[in-house]
Amino acid sequence: MTSSAGRQGTDPWSWLGSARAAVASRGLIRTLDPGEPDLLDVAGNDYLGLSGHPDVIAAAVEATHRYGTGSTGSRLVTGTTAVHLELEQALARRTGAEAALVFSSGYLANLGALSTLAGPGVLVVSDGANHASLVDGCRLSRAEVRVVAHRDVAAAEAAVSAFPGRAVIVTDAIFSVDGTLAPLRALHDVARRHGALLLVDEAHALGVLGPGGAGACAAAGLGAEDDVVRTVTLSKSLGSQGGAVLGTALLRDHLVDTARSFIFDTALAPAAAAAAPAPLRLGDIGRLADLAPVSRKLSQGPGG
Repeated sequence: MTSSAGRQGTDPWSWLGSARAAVASRGLIRTLDPGEPDLLDVAGNDYLGLSGHPDVIAAAVEATHRYGTGSTGSRLVTGTTAVHLELEQALARRTGAEAALVFSSGYLANLGALSTLAGPGVLVVSDGANHASLVDGCRLSRAEVRVVAHRDVAAAEAAVSAFPGRAVIVTDAIFSVDGTLAPLRALHDVARRHGALLLVDEAHALGVLGPGGAGACAAAGLGAEDDVVRTVTLSKSLGSQGGAVLGTALLRDHLVDTARSFIFDTALAPAAAAAAPAPLRLGDIGRLADLAPVSRKLSQGPGG
């Protein structure tokens, strides 16, 4: 057993100065600067410009007057309101999923999905460019994790085929690191051949791809497959905040009972829950038609 005698009288924060110096040496010092409302925002994720839409704001204000500013508890205690259930129904309808379960962030939705779908004795095959929330979900699931090269379907199949137990293939739909699209149909073919599940993070695809903005899986014809689980965020195209897992009704029930990031977290604020489905009701997903040409023009710079 290691004695603590050598630590007596030392500063318990002495490590922090060298840790900060190490961060600085890697050029990773970050600053938090307030955004100015009168500036044109081309760096955020409000892809359809709906966070400032009058009807979206009105929905949030109405919910605040009705339910207050906070949910006051987890979804299992006091945190489930009518607007949370309406949001889940709207997401399921829009995406073609059988059911949806709303979390307070997309990050927590990924943690909850992976902790439920995977675990000890399960293989998780993860794309090397996946978002940090998927990476952390893999780690926290305590599953056996194999990280494969970016968009490498053959490597994913090799990993799954060599594993004797249950497997989950995990990928972003659109990768935020480079904007590439996952080979979803090919990955689903691998999952189907080997009896695996496919978990797809649609954070950057919901509202951007697919019929009516239903996402990349819907665009690939996988929106109704029961061996495909999707996670989404509400903070990008829908102009609100929060996240959700989309899948079967049975999976939703199991998440409610077992996902720690759902059970032990304060529910999404009613204002955010009410604001998120407003764009789906408005039909402003029709702005999708303008998104691609505007994006291409902006990427070409001022002279484009």
